[in-house]
Amino acid sequence: MKKIVSMLLALCMMASFAACGAASSSQSTSQSDSSQPESSQPESSSAVQSSSTRQDDERQKLTFRIAGMKGPTTMGMVQLMNESELGRSYDSYQTKVYATAQEILPLLLQGEVDVALLPANVASSVYNQTQGKIQVAAINTLGVLYVLENGESIQSIQDLKGKTIYSTGKGNTPEYTLNYILTQNGIDPTTDVTIEYKSEATEVATLLAQEGSGAIAVLPQPYVTTAMAQNADLRVALDLTEEWDKVSTDSTLVTGVLVANKEFIESHPEEFDIFLQSYKESIEYVNEYPAEASEFVVQYEILANATIAMQALPECNITYIDGTEMKDTLSGYLQVLMEQNPASIGGAMPADDFYYGAS
Repeated sequence: MKKIVSMLLALCMMASFAACGAASSSQSTSQSDSSQPESSQPESSSAVQSSSTRQDDERQKLTFRIAGMKGPTTMGMVQLMNESELGRSYDSYQTKVYATAQEILPLLLQGEVDVALLPANVASSVYNQTQGKIQVAAINTLGVLYVLENGESIQSIQDLKGKTIYSTGKGNTPEYTLNYILTQNGIDPTTDVTIEYKSEATEVATLLAQEGSGAIAVLPQPYVTTAMAQNADLRVALDLTEEWDKVSTDSTLVTGVLVANKEFIESHPEEFDIFLQSYKESIEYVNEYPAEASEFVVQYEILANATIAMQALPECNITYIDGTEMKDTLSGYLQVLMEQNPASIGGAMPADDFYYGAS
């Protein structure tokens, strides 16, 4: 087990994952606390209605131990975190938010976490290194990467040729995404451009400000919104999700997924399916009510600024995809990574039992 943990930590420590990592290493916890005042959620929330109709006061609630990462992959959970904290959810969903995947992996591997929100490629690696002890149940985030520029010179991928690009995510999704898109457009990422990788998104944002006119960077949301709020000269030059779609007809850019311990799922199948339904409703709530959801994002210390959170949420591609569609979408993305670097997904494509609820 120690060997497996070390291997997976090495994978995650190659770089902070786009849109999921954060500079802070603090954690926040969502647990039942009946003393907390109820928040002002819109009465039309389907999640609130469904939670109240399912509640059985005589039933002993099952506790789900959930680990999430700061960023879009956990933003979709915040309404459900609040419902649990107020005691209105079907079961107790105790969620802790961590800065990086490397903090979550030992807990998941040692059975101290039942459910985790992880980068898609890391989920595949965990599956491969543990001989199938986890399953992916839903895609929760699609593409969140953007090219930012201080200027107007970048209008297409071809305009990146000969440029210096700052980015996070060396050895992880940002690198694989950028390299794939560049290569598919006939640009060699090792000779035709200069890519300087930094450890944190905040460092990249600082460089954009220092370099001034002509500076170019690849950043994930919500750091894109944060950087633009701090520097009025910045603009979004390219959406890398759109650029991916232009060059790939059989894959979609995937950022984050929800995984669970297979033994936990098999021990509590009904409760797990109800959890997934509640999670789906939470994501729908977050997308429909960004103003209210942004307050929860700050409350659970995923972001520090509610205004930034509200502006970023519509650009974060938070979604819920499960079943066969999840399998088709995720496997297509993992296949692209596999062709670039097999180690990025744990050395092999996951088998069919990786995909929970897929036919």
